[in-house]
Amino acid sequence: MRLILMLIVTVAALNIITGLVMLVKDKTGDIAVLRTMGATQGAVMRIFFLSGALVGLLGTFSGVVIGALFITFIDGIENGLSKLLNTEIFNAEIYFFESIPAQMQLGEVATIVGWTLFMSFASTIYPAWRAARLDPVDALRYE
Repeated sequence: MRLILMLIVTVAALNIITGLVMLVKDKTGDIAVLRTMGATQGAVMRIFFLSGALVGLLGTFSGVVIGALFITFIDGIENGLSKLLNTEIFNAEIYFFESIPAQMQLGEVATIVGWTLFMSFASTIYPAWRAARLDPVDALRYE
């Protein structure tokens, strides 16, 4: 399960990269104006790093909360779906268990959360660096 979640997080980190690259492309003129007004490369890099890191933090927090709630109420969810669909989702004669076995291990959760935060922070570095390196003269020339 750890490997599957780490791969899902890696794909999500690629989405963060593409989203921030598109944001940098979209805000090229605004970045150039900020730079001509005196913003340093470090300030521009911090802006884009913080925006990507905030996406990663909010995604990680909401994923942990939703996952913990799902694990806690998994039997109730299964019973509710069975009643809603008017069928037994996990028939005990077929699957050989009466309830869905789910156990949350804090070590595994901490590993996934650490990997998620690392990937979300690391994925913001390249787009933030590209935004900081933007030459205001070239950006405004083609704007």
